[in-house]
Amino acid sequence: MYYIIFAIFYLLSLLPWRVIYIFSDFCYLLVYYVFGYRRKIVRSNLKIAFPNKSEAEIIAIEKEFYKSFCDNFIEIIKFVTVTREEMDKRFKGEPEKINDLIEQGYKVQVHSGHFFSWEFCNMGYSPNLKYPFLTVYMPITNKIFERLFLYIRERFGTKMLSAPDFKTAFSPYRKQNYCLVLIADQNPPGASVGFWTEFFGKKIPFAKGPEKGAQFNNTAILMANMIRVKRGYYKSELELLTKDPRSLPEGEITKKMVSYIENTIRRYPSNYLWSHRRFKWEYIEEEHRKYSI
Repeated sequence: MYYIIFAIFYLLSLLPWRVIYIFSDFCYLLVYYVFGYRRKIVRSNLKIAFPNKSEAEIIAIEKEFYKSFCDNFIEIIKFVTVTREEMDKRFKGEPEKINDLIEQGYKVQVHSGHFFSWEFCNMGYSPNLKYPFLTVYMPITNKIFERLFLYIRERFGTKMLSAPDFKTAFSPYRKQNYCLVLIADQNPPGASVGFWTEFFGKKIPFAKGPEKGAQFNNTAILMANMIRVKRGYYKSELELLTKDPRSLPEGEITKKMVSYIENTIRRYPSNYLWSHRRFKWEYIEEEHRKYSI
């Protein structure tokens, strides 16, 4: 069955980009207007994040989000056969900042949020780095699509590390020079095990793993954004957060990361994954004061 699915994706990937985006437009109509996929969650998140925006402005951001959401996943079809030359044309990043840090003797950890298009970012950065490019991901339940997505994401040299098996998967690289990429705005498994900090004026918890890992391995930390320039074209900017994570007090790395992500979202509000429940936890002062930063 895998080879049948792969063959379908391969043939579809040969279609021009403009045809691929016709598929995406059709998906948008279904996802937004017919099925209303997570529209209540998206609308609620946007109203919390942008309380001063009008209903019309919220809906405009919402619709643009769903268009980008559909593009993000439909574009994966093209990655089955896309060439490195075409990726270099369609994606502009700053790989030299990663290479320079590693050449200075630093291991590097890149923290980012759920910006569109993280798939383009992976495909764009990996062939332009001199060192192992490691990306942590959540496995897909369907084994056929898990295998297909791993093939696509690793085409240009990325090493995908399964989050549930991270310690074992990461072990061979721990003593090497590397760049480890984490989508670091994840919700923790429980409110009491996260760092609580403000995100759009509301205290919510964030996973501790990215900060703890950086301090344990003493890695330089870069913050990354992804920006949609126009349809099918993206760029990424990198900003140094610290070269010495162990010198920062507990929670400071997470706090700076969250501030960076929020500032990026304010610049490009529809370019963030609003379909996840970002504000699902309720902060109770007496219970969570000791976890706040």
